[in-house]
Amino acid sequence: MDQKKLAIIATKGTLDWAYPPFILASTAAALGYETQIFFTFYGLQLVRKDLDLKVSPLGNPGMPMPMGMDKWFPVLGTALPGMETVMTAMMKKKMKDKGVASIEELRELCQEAEVKMIACQMTVDLFDFNTSDFIDGLEFGGAATFFEFAGESDICLYI
Repeated sequence: MDQKKLAIIATKGTLDWAYPPFILASTAAALGYETQIFFTFYGLQLVRKDLDLKVSPLGNPGMPMPMGMDKWFPVLGTALPGMETVMTAMMKKKMKDKGVASIEELRELCQEAEVKMIACQMTVDLFDFNTSDFIDGLEFGGAATFFEFAGESDICLYI
C-alpha cells in the first residue's frame, strides 16, 4: 500500500490561524502521512524566524470572548487601539494555561517529523522578503512545485 499524502495550503498569518496547519501536519506525519505545507501570502508569517503573530477579534465573530464580552461589549470596541494586543495576550495566556504548545514548538515538531515546508517564491518576491528572514530547512518554490505533490495527495486542505 502506498503511503498516504496530505497537502496543506497555509494562507493566513495570525496567531489563531497558525495552529491548524501545524497541528494537522504534525498529526498526519505521526500517523504516517507524507505531508507538505505550502505557505503563501500572509501564511508566510508562520515560517519567519522571528514570530510576532497577533490575534484580532475584529472580523472574527466566532471568537469566544472572555467575561461574556461578546454579549455586552460592542463589536466596534474591538477596533479600539490596543485591543489586538490585549486579545493576543489573553489568547496566549489561555493557551499556556491549557497546556497548548506554542507555534514555535509545533513548527519544530513538524520539522522533526519531516513535514516538507515550502514558501511561495512569488509571494516572497512580491513582498520583498529576504530568504534569510525565514526558518532553516524551508524550501522555496512556486505553485507548480505544490501541485506536483498536491495532485497526488489523498487529502488537500486550504487553511
